[in-house]
Amino acid sequence: MALLQSVNVGRPQTNPYKKAKSTGIGKRPVEHPVEIRAPGPKTVGLGSGLVGDFIGDTKHHGGDSQAVYAYAREDLDAWQQQLGRELPNGSFGENLSTLDLEINEARLGEQWRIGGDVVLQVTTPRIPCATFRGFLGLPGWLKTFTAFGHPGAYLGVVSPGAIVAGDPIEIVRRPDHEVTIELAFRALMIDRDLMPRLLEAGDDLDPELRQSALVR
Repeated sequence: MALLQSVNVGRPQTNPYKKAKSTGIGKRPVEHPVEIRAPGPKTVGLGSGLVGDFIGDTKHHGGDSQAVYAYAREDLDAWQQQLGRELPNGSFGENLSTLDLEINEARLGEQWRIGGDVVLQVTTPRIPCATFRGFLGLPGWLKTFTAFGHPGAYLGVVSPGAIVAGDPIEIVRRPDHEVTIELAFRALMIDRDLMPRLLEAGDDLDPELRQSALVR
């Protein structure tokens, strides 16, 4: 059974890696329930989909299609071994650290029920940015992360509510197409010739991704 191992929130801290003066990438697990809701559009909305979670660069992060970021604990463990450093939950700026959930194989539009009420929908892969590179402090980190091909998934909020560490995660909708987070990430970051394949996701394709695919 897939499980929510931890819910991670970030507080404002100085961001020397971007023009945005603050960042919330340094997320840490919390033990109390956290409210999830749709934050509204980027720039003018609430930023994160988690109440109490901070996003500094609201031009490029947050908003309804990037309300929540999930990353697999198993992938963090693989990075721990490769990098030779401890990576607690939240180390990659993820809101949800999961167990036994194939996040990178999730299909665009796939929906997960967490606990009793919250339903989230898979929207796009995480694209690594300058803040992520600076926060990890590793030379060539963006290329290394990209080559690994396990970016984790951004999620939109279908049904709001509260979640807490230990909640079960159930896939309640799995679309018929085969456009996965891993495929979308590869198309965006490694092989642009794959971009037209994203259109196979139909109505499950995020509008920004659709525009990029149509341009290609």
